[in-house]
Amino acid sequence: MSNGQYVRYVALGDSQTEGVGDGDDLTGLRGFADRLAERIAAVSPEVQYANLAVRGRLAGQVRAEQLGPALALRPDVATVIAGVNDLLRPKFDPDETAAHIEAMFAALTGAGTRVATVTIPDITRIVPIARPVAPRIAALNDRIRVAATRHGVALAEAAPHAAATDPRFWAADRLHASPLGHDRISAALAHALGLPGSDDSWTLELGPDAAATAGGVRMAAAELRWAAGFLGPWLVRRLRGRSSGDGRTARRPELLPVGMPPVTR
Repeated sequence: MSNGQYVRYVALGDSQTEGVGDGDDLTGLRGFADRLAERIAAVSPEVQYANLAVRGRLAGQVRAEQLGPALALRPDVATVIAGVNDLLRPKFDPDETAAHIEAMFAALTGAGTRVATVTIPDITRIVPIARPVAPRIAALNDRIRVAATRHGVALAEAAPHAAATDPRFWAADRLHASPLGHDRISAALAHALGLPGSDDSWTLELGPDAAATAGGVRMAAAELRWAAGFLGPWLVRRLRGRSSGDGRTARRPELLPVGMPPVTR
């Protein structure tokens, strides 16, 4: 539908779309998809929203597990954001990853759904140890841009903006957006979709950061804490062939009015 008048919004993706970094599993996750649903509801109060995302999923798994259920919900608007987990795997293939993403673009737009996505910020600017991944991010973003253009997908260009690589945009694990970051992503997608009341203010820098002036010793200590608290456990899971999403299912698999929590089973 035009002018942001949507009645069924479905979100597909991995942990970022699930909402990791914005809330927690005890108090509940929110995330950019919930926030975007709220922005849509401000224009279309009758909109219903489903979130099929599951953390740890590769792009091919998102396609295999979520595309069919998404199409069955007959969304008129959907977000498709995947590929970050692929980037971190040793045998990353940008063409294969992008092919899965494009297949989802094609199927959804072919069914009449308005689709939106984002480019991936260069997280290596806040995770220096991950610098070898930077060319992978650029390669995947190039392919996402081409696929989005080919299928008429609304693209929020998060990658070029400094705000998206500000540490405050990211949660303590530096892999998931913080509440502020999730809010910016939702604003970027709303702007890409042309929702009434949206604008490009999400691109603005966040202003001075007092924490950025910390001394070298404090910064080194922070790096060690991050490596012990987040990098180490992540590497252990990889070595064991495990995923953070093992045993998990979508937290909101059915269309429900925005603000209505899913029924727990």
